[in-house]
Amino acid sequence: MNAPEKLTIKDFSTDQEVRWCPGCGDYAILKTVQKLMPELDQPKENTVFVSGIGCSSRFPYYMETYGFHTIHGRAPSIATGVKLANPELDVWVITGDGDALSIGGNHTMHALRRNVDLQILLFNNQIYGLTKGQYSPTSKVGTKSPSTPDGSLDLPLNPCSFALGAGAKFVARSIDTEAKHLTEVLKRAHAHEGTSFVEIYQNCPVYNDGIFDLIKEKKTAGETRLVLEHGQPMIFGTDQDKGIRLNTQTLSLEVVKLGEDGVTEADLVVHDERNRMLAQMLTQLRAPDFPEPVGVIYCNPDMAYEHSVYQQIKTVREKKGLADFSNALKSGHTWTVS
Repeated sequence: MNAPEKLTIKDFSTDQEVRWCPGCGDYAILKTVQKLMPELDQPKENTVFVSGIGCSSRFPYYMETYGFHTIHGRAPSIATGVKLANPELDVWVITGDGDALSIGGNHTMHALRRNVDLQILLFNNQIYGLTKGQYSPTSKVGTKSPSTPDGSLDLPLNPCSFALGAGAKFVARSIDTEAKHLTEVLKRAHAHEGTSFVEIYQNCPVYNDGIFDLIKEKKTAGETRLVLEHGQPMIFGTDQDKGIRLNTQTLSLEVVKLGEDGVTEADLVVHDERNRMLAQMLTQLRAPDFPEPVGVIYCNPDMAYEHSVYQQIKTVREKKGLADFSNALKSGHTWTVS
């Protein structure tokens, strides 16, 4: 028997015209995902992309796999149904900050707490792009938009904090144009059993251009980006001369400079992906006062939901035998309509 033909990026690219605005960060994410797919060694026919509503939700049209462009905010629920119907499928959820955290907040929360084996990729551009630039749940205070012409007053929702609060077992963050870093994060997310939640900083050049420039631009990224590595001290800075230390008096994280006041690497926090409390503190770090963490923030695997569901079905069948639909209809309280 001949070995199966090695898939390439072309095998995962459709003939559909990609219709995003010029300069949209979605292009970079799409190319990264298409390039990644052959490396995962999954049969193409077993791969499913599920999206909700929004600019990001065009994604399934551009992936040469099975896919569903579903209802606003309900992609996690439909993806849950897909995974439970056939646990062998490799299911990806593509969503945005508005789709997943506003109308879809409830559905995202329950997928996370159940720990269904899905990869949820949340494109965060801190704005509603598809519906012409209204402020979103993640928009910064003061964001001027058609729905907040004098500036938003709402405190923004933190996607990674939300995911941790909902019980997510895998939480990570990356950046649309950082293909190498995003690829490694997505590989980790895919290998994780259970729900993987990945927030991706994504630029909207039309309605919220440059919102992440401080973290993305090479001139400033050294000072504003903290690249997390499990088991490694939290060091950052253009000259790698700064770090994150735990202030034991206030039980909070603080920025310190190596060499000042006798500070050494031994004083810095060592990243532990399994520490949920540390993960929560990391998600609160915001530029320019702190560097913003990218990479795997939290990873503590547990049994995926679908395994528990099928185990319960097996146990019930062994105990009660196969169900008889006709008997079920005739059991309990019945009545005759004439």
